[in-house]
Amino acid sequence: LRKNELVPHNLTLDDILAVMSYYIGLEYGVGEGDDIDHLGNRRIRSVGELLQNQMRIGFSRMDRVVRERMQTIPDISAAAPKDIVNTRPISAAIKEFFGSSQLSQFLDQPNPLAEMTHKRRLSALGPGGLSRERANFEVRDVHSSHYGRMCPIETPEGPNIGLINSLATYARVNRYGFLETPYRVYDKDRGVVTGEIRYLTADEEDRYNIAQANEPLDDEGHFVNKKISCRFRDEFFELEPEKVDLMDVSPKQLVSVATSLIPFLGNDDANRALMGSNMQRQAVPLIKSEAPVIGTGMEHRAAKDSGVCLVAAKDGVVEHVAGDSIRIRNFDGSLDHHTLRKYDRSNQGTCINQRPLVSAGDKVKAGEIIADGPATDMGELALGRNVLIGFMMWEGYNYEDAILLNERLVRDDVYTSIHITEYECEARDTKLGPEEITREIPNVADDALRDLDEEGVVRIGAEVRAGDILVGKVTPKGETELTPEERLYRAIFGEKIREVRDTSVRVPHGESGVVVDIKTFTRENDELLKHGVTKLVRVYVAQKRKISVGDKMAGRHGNKGVVAKILPEEDMPFMPDGTPLDIVLNPLGVPSRMNVGQLLEVHLGAAANKLGWKVATPVFDGAYEQDVVDAFVEAGMETDGKTVLYDGRTGEAFENRVTVGVMYYLKLLHLVDDKIHARSIGPYSLVTQQPLGGK
Repeated sequence: LRKNELVPHNLTLDDILAVMSYYIGLEYGVGEGDDIDHLGNRRIRSVGELLQNQMRIGFSRMDRVVRERMQTIPDISAAAPKDIVNTRPISAAIKEFFGSSQLSQFLDQPNPLAEMTHKRRLSALGPGGLSRERANFEVRDVHSSHYGRMCPIETPEGPNIGLINSLATYARVNRYGFLETPYRVYDKDRGVVTGEIRYLTADEEDRYNIAQANEPLDDEGHFVNKKISCRFRDEFFELEPEKVDLMDVSPKQLVSVATSLIPFLGNDDANRALMGSNMQRQAVPLIKSEAPVIGTGMEHRAAKDSGVCLVAAKDGVVEHVAGDSIRIRNFDGSLDHHTLRKYDRSNQGTCINQRPLVSAGDKVKAGEIIADGPATDMGELALGRNVLIGFMMWEGYNYEDAILLNERLVRDDVYTSIHITEYECEARDTKLGPEEITREIPNVADDALRDLDEEGVVRIGAEVRAGDILVGKVTPKGETELTPEERLYRAIFGEKIREVRDTSVRVPHGESGVVVDIKTFTRENDELLKHGVTKLVRVYVAQKRKISVGDKMAGRHGNKGVVAKILPEEDMPFMPDGTPLDIVLNPLGVPSRMNVGQLLEVHLGAAANKLGWKVATPVFDGAYEQDVVDAFVEAGMETDGKTVLYDGRTGEAFENRVTVGVMYYLKLLHLVDDKIHARSIGPYSLVTQQPLGGK
């Protein structure tokens, strides 16, 4: 007998009585009603399941086509399978799924953290899900069953808030699609927390009392305190040790990867922590990456798991290192060749470049990082730079979250990044004849063609500015009235001058850079060209962008702002030893935002910088205020973290002492060069005769 045949598929009297009994019980406080927002009642539909559903539609269409053909073919025994089976409905279903599904998204990869976070995203939208118009507040709100499964902090601002979430650090999806989170088991007989780890779904977890991860234990694993702080569902209690069932594995298990990279997270308001974790994903990889002085200990793991660093596959010895390759002789005798990515373009136009970390003769272990990627430093995630920051007013230039910068940051390329733009040129077959990619362009001076090769494509290494030709292309013109000169030419030579117009791809207004790569696709070599396209050329132009007025910057605590003025180094406020500040922030940006974590970071950063420390302060289990004070004492600094500052213009001391220290500050993708736009003449709307919007 099949398993489901043993289950009766009809309602019995017992079932109806059980239903009535449950409802009567609820009336008298026995049992509980279902909570639709509990994660025990929500499951993950992963990409495999969604694709399977789409394939099922394709197979049913193919099945119908096969049946129809079998009825129309007279001699079915003589027919070949390919005459009956048409696979187009299946390939169309797959293409539709990956091409136009609501959940099919362009990978977000301005930096490694953004890429990894995008791959760990959970959405309540899409086919079979909610729509953002109909989603009420309860669906979007944080639920106690999210603990350790979905991050309560990382979610977008705006209409999608609470509908798009991020997987928590240790969460995993079980075979049924339910989210599980790990707990350490407490052995009640022996009274010790064991090393055994159990993954529980939200339903299973509801039965247990769970102790916090940082509850003190002795060397044997016994609880130190007489009363243990425990969680049961959404309530917190102080319980005796014998009533505890499980213990959290880590204080950071309730937050996502991006949120776990914010030091002093527990001292920040949740709204600003949300902005901080979202803005880290918008950080631009800089030319000189630098790991944070004040980190959380997650930087190495985040960089390694993001996949942008090269990792040794086996134990061995490095035989050869070049700028673009590493060769390792493994101890088992095999040879591993690693090719490094050099100046590739990411989906958002940032630069993907790998740099070797090992030298010839070095011994490497399996899993060791042998090459840094973008925004990584010695195998640690490095999204920004450690800079000297002061909290003070300066002539109103840092009013309303504006930022005052030292010119040194521009001169020394501290916040300089490389951006690569892709330009595409297609040669098509038109009704008037084929387009041609060529160097022979009508009415163009030789000077404008100096960087083009014989095929009309710009050379690699050429410096180009706005208006320069990248790919020369001519398109046939329609029949027009001949001029007297053309008629004379035709009468003498008996042939028509080829009528073409210049449709070359040029560098757009306001852009410039260096050509770093060219890719050419032709019909002979590549069958993936679109219908009607005979040749496709892609040109990649890289440009260095220094930090400038109008660029957006942010810390890790949601403390964002726009650069308002870049001051000469000699005019910046300076410390008693003569060191000028790098950045001046407005102190009024702290009290109402309640992101006090930035002050603790600045204070600890000042002490760590003086002592030469690198600090890891994990979320919810890191340094406390007293630890920061102790660091000040060890560094021989004032315990309030304030310093006398002098005006760079007059040399006089400012009236009050100022909070100064080292903060990790990021340059974000919202760059003024991409946004600024001006026009003298341009296209107008036919209806309103007003200029068209957009750049």
